[in-house]
Amino acid sequence: MAKIVKETIHAKGIDIGIYTTNFENEFISLTDIAKYRNEDDPRFVIQNWMRNRNTIEFLSVWEELHNPDFNRVQFEAVKNEAGLNRFVMTPTKWITQMNAIGIVSKAGRYGGTYAHSDIAMSFATWISPEFQLYIMKDYRRLKTDENSRLSLNWNLNREISKLNYRIHTDAIKDNLIPPELTPAQVAYTYANEADMLNVVLFGKTAKQWKDENSTIKGNMRDIATLNQLLVLANLESYNAVLINQGKNQKERMELLRHLAVQQLQTLKMVSFDNLPKLEVDIKKSK
Repeated sequence: MAKIVKETIHAKGIDIGIYTTNFENEFISLTDIAKYRNEDDPRFVIQNWMRNRNTIEFLSVWEELHNPDFNRVQFEAVKNEAGLNRFVMTPTKWITQMNAIGIVSKAGRYGGTYAHSDIAMSFATWISPEFQLYIMKDYRRLKTDENSRLSLNWNLNREISKLNYRIHTDAIKDNLIPPELTPAQVAYTYANEADMLNVVLFGKTAKQWKDENSTIKGNMRDIATLNQLLVLANLESYNAVLINQGKNQKERMELLRHLAVQQLQTLKMVSFDNLPKLEVDIKKSK
């Protein structure tokens, strides 16, 4: 099951929840947005919006663009009723009847009605164009901060991993490659050690990963998480030490696996957002 990542944006004193499972499709709380109009019963605001014929047509277009399983036949029946005084539409009814994915209903303490960011912004505009601009302003701020943080940390750990890989390959060259090996045997030795680290950290070889993800560019290390890249850099350094100590591959795999599990568990409890920022005071001398 994909991990749910939650964030919060702020607009005119209202906290609005956001969640995502893939960092591409983000769902924003319609319930929170609706509180701008009716704090006591935001569900009524959402249902009133969904009674509108223009809303129903907009939702159908979004589903057709993103959802191959959208129930177009059922929508045609609903469209004929939309806008009439007797017409009633709720998020749950829309999801169930249309097999829709753009709007979701979540139960529990932090539940409510959420919608894809495209739909949520349309809803906010319907409530108040001014309010929508406040939402968009903080949403953009959130995305800018997130992209900057992820890019900086990911690229830093990727570069550290590359540098440690040089230490790793030097240890292999000095200890595991006798002069009589052919170029093909030398290449195999390097690849074998790299794949050992892949198995220790990712649970599969590079070829196994590529066979399972043939449509994705790059390799498993290119899409690794920040924590995985940090642990990989540590594994490369530690494996170099173990090679220099003369330990065989079986012994090294056991020690490396123990280290990987231990460090990944520790890093789960660390938030990069909570790390202290370094403040450097540079005084220019004349």
